[in-house]
Amino acid sequence: MNKHADSIDATILDRIRSGTKDHVWTPQDFLDLGSRAAVDKALSRNCKLGSIRRAGRGLYHLPRNHPTLGPLGPSYDAMQDLVKRKAGGAVFPTGAHAANVLGLSDQVPMKSWHLTTGPSRRILSGKSQIVLRHISPRFVSTKNPKSAQVILALRWLGKRAVDDDVISKLRRNLSSSDRSDLLADAACAPAWIADIFHHLAKDPSTA
Repeated sequence: MNKHADSIDATILDRIRSGTKDHVWTPQDFLDLGSRAAVDKALSRNCKLGSIRRAGRGLYHLPRNHPTLGPLGPSYDAMQDLVKRKAGGAVFPTGAHAANVLGLSDQVPMKSWHLTTGPSRRILSGKSQIVLRHISPRFVSTKNPKSAQVILALRWLGKRAVDDDVISKLRRNLSSSDRSDLLADAACAPAWIADIFHHLAKDPSTA
């Protein structure tokens, strides 16, 4: 190995070791040190030495070991951080997750799916993949994040599935402040959801 290869290998490893312990790195994090080809080769050499491990295609992390389970991949939080960095836009939970949080569904959402205002894409992580599906910024550009959560949940349920029981659960599970904010955020919602926003914002004693 020549001195330049030695140097870039050591510099990359130093950067990884001095960074956040549970961080997932990509080749783009080191392009200030050399060409993409040089960086890829340096990461590969460090992997062969066992100094770092692959977490998926183009993903690297410091080795993590469990006394019983053995080698571990990156933590869930580390992968969530990676998703936000690679998304190219804001990241949101799926409509299924929003419906579950709001008490509208008992379905346990898949953690590997997310919505993003950036482009749709897939991130390979070992044998699994993280799916990012594009959503129009309009639906999530609400003043109150809870309003966006309601929009995502209702879009996932679909208009035909929204009945009096769903409305009652939303009225029960949203604070009075959140329900008041629905009026200001109605413009972000599809027309049929905007109607529900107006209905929820009303005082039930006068509706």
